[in-house]
Amino acid sequence: MKGLLETAINFIVGDAQAERNVPPTGFTVRLTVLAAAAMAFLATFTIAFAAATGTLADRWSTDLARTSTIRVTAPETQMAAQLEQVLAVLQTTPGIQSARLIELEEQQELLAPWFGQDMVLDQLPVPQLIELIEAPSGFEPQNLQLRLSAEAPGAIFDDHARWRKPLVGAANRLRILGWAALLLMGVTLAVIVTLAAQSALAANHQVIKVMRLIGARDSYIAQAFVRRFTFRTVFGAVIGMALAILILVLMPAAQDETGFLSGLRPSSITWTWALILPILFGVVAFFATRHAANRTLSELR
Repeated sequence: MKGLLETAINFIVGDAQAERNVPPTGFTVRLTVLAAAAMAFLATFTIAFAAATGTLADRWSTDLARTSTIRVTAPETQMAAQLEQVLAVLQTTPGIQSARLIELEEQQELLAPWFGQDMVLDQLPVPQLIELIEAPSGFEPQNLQLRLSAEAPGAIFDDHARWRKPLVGAANRLRILGWAALLLMGVTLAVIVTLAAQSALAANHQVIKVMRLIGARDSYIAQAFVRRFTFRTVFGAVIGMALAILILVLMPAAQDETGFLSGLRPSSITWTWALILPILFGVVAFFATRHAANRTLSELR
């Protein structure tokens, strides 16, 4: 453990003499910093997207699981009696927290996005809807449906299962897609850093030959390149992450009436992953550069 700590400290402190062989300017610097900043910017938004879809899936699952609907269809002369019978059944059913009749005005607002505000439900045979809120203890849907069939034949119970499962499944798939995209960004960054490191090593071929002649080992030369490119990557990742967080903070807070995109504002999950993102990018750059350095140095013999 002590040896590992000393190695980490030596890596962070570095060797000024060895690092003179790594070009402090040039396209490799700009390429590494720009690539890390771009990947960190996109990765931060991807993390926020994945967190938002996860929250959305949990909310849909929780809200729809506790909410059910009873649809009452009957002739106009029998509608009032049917509603009264349904409400009586619900009042005597254990596990139901509340039940309310959805008025025609509210149904019209729900249907307005599809049929427009000018639609008049009074002139259409629209069924009456009753919304149920399930108590924490829950109730038996099968028993409720049997009671409704016996006492109110025009009532149909709907637990929203056929709507809930596709929505939650779609949200979960979006979350998985977000994490897959994050992994792809890490692989892309590793490829870019590897190419930049190989280019820097090839450009300093003559310097490396001289260092070998005076006794420098390949591990000593490689460490300078690994350290420089790792810190370049971390620096670029910090810039990209900070810019993305700034944009996300300026977005509105998540509210039901503002829609899905407002949920992209940084949450605790987003903050946690965003803050460790530069470290993860640094780890990717470290292993990618070390592999590139060892391979290139072996080829330059």
